[in-house]
Amino acid sequence: MLRHRPTRGRRTAGLLTTALVALSAGLTAIAPAHPAHADTATLGELAEAEGRYFGSATDNPELSDTQYTQILGSEFGQITVGNTMKWQYTEPSRGRFDYTAAEEIVGLAESNGQSVRGHTLVWHNQLPGWVEDVPADELLGVMRDHITHEVDHFEDRLVHWDVVNEAFEEDGSRRQSVFQQKIGDSYIAEAFKAARAADPDVKLYYNDYNIEGIGPKSDAVYEMVKSFKAQGVPIDGVGMQAHLIAGQVPASLQRNIQRFADLGVDVAVTELDIRMTLPRTAAKDAQQATDYGAVVEACLAVSRCVGITVWDYTDKYSWVPSVFPGEGAALPWDEDFAKKPAYHAIAAALGGGSPAPGGNCTATYRVTSQWQGGFTAEITVGNDHTAPIDGWTVTWMLPGGQSISHLWNGDLTVDGQNVTVRNAGYNGTLGSNGSTTFGFQGEGAAGTPADVTCTPGRPSGTSA
Repeated sequence: MLRHRPTRGRRTAGLLTTALVALSAGLTAIAPAHPAHADTATLGELAEAEGRYFGSATDNPELSDTQYTQILGSEFGQITVGNTMKWQYTEPSRGRFDYTAAEEIVGLAESNGQSVRGHTLVWHNQLPGWVEDVPADELLGVMRDHITHEVDHFEDRLVHWDVVNEAFEEDGSRRQSVFQQKIGDSYIAEAFKAARAADPDVKLYYNDYNIEGIGPKSDAVYEMVKSFKAQGVPIDGVGMQAHLIAGQVPASLQRNIQRFADLGVDVAVTELDIRMTLPRTAAKDAQQATDYGAVVEACLAVSRCVGITVWDYTDKYSWVPSVFPGEGAALPWDEDFAKKPAYHAIAAALGGGSPAPGGNCTATYRVTSQWQGGFTAEITVGNDHTAPIDGWTVTWMLPGGQSISHLWNGDLTVDGQNVTVRNAGYNGTLGSNGSTTFGFQGEGAAGTPADVTCTPGRPSGTSA
């Protein structure tokens, strides 16, 4: 896609599917193979127990946000450098290399005991202008030199490299990048050969979007990988970006992952996000949660699907709204770092228990009084589970002609006819069979909404 977020690095062979290494105060601690408490385990720990990694991309401007970096450093086992390993940053002028920005992210990941994916060596986008001006008979040498220098710089510190990114069009034809035009079809194989010569151990990936399902584009990538394996071109894996739309996860996803694995390569879901048309509603959140769970389950069903990376983890820093106007809310944490239903669906798919944190909640709506042109209503929020609920959110759609003039015992957001009420600071925790109420004064006829939904979880604006 147009905006990419980084990859995460490899420190030693086998780090992906063995223990997480925590580097703190000079000590090394190995995490248990299975989390002792699945309900409190992080996504990284849950994935590791399944022999996978679960990671996030990140970018340098976000690292000044301390709440962001606390979650980034604790929740994930893997990091991808979203932008600053790309050619425009690492070789801004011919022969002058600069890894300062990339090193900031790699160093942070290493200090947290996280593995790193390298992203990306050769891509048609985010190239410095001078690359386009290189004569055709020199470009292959320039490309090899760039790959050699960058891969050598990060040798023994990364687990994967996205060697070539987005080289195919939707119909399966080759994208007419400067590399395709001036070098020809051979440039992809030559890029992989150069990367392998620079680092004999790092896993080398081809990475692309819209290849998650079976179709002309994924067929073309499949045939390329099949040809590379037959020719001995050093390719180790295929990255499926998975920039998806809620309700549109390809039905052939697992089958497609499996057919690539059957060629003898690993598969990684490298840039996962699942966007929706805004505004968010409870129904859209539920669909998104189902879709995230389906992607995780498809990966777990294929032994050579080695891990999943979300393309950053919070809506606060998502690339989606700037590229797809009117769409967004694509990630498992909202813009205030509250865990969304998608988070709990991912955890459940990874073996972390029920999709809801602690249990389920219910919302019962009743009109308490009414008069000409107005009414009051009360909503009772209940916990029907034995485990406590830490936070709740109630959503509904106002019937036509209704509006809310005043609400008590909750935090109100109204977007058009969509109403969201999150708990106040004093009534978010509900014990077994516990309940609380909030109410409001409304204008218009006192009709009861058709669908009032309660979702358990921390309220917006609190730490996850």
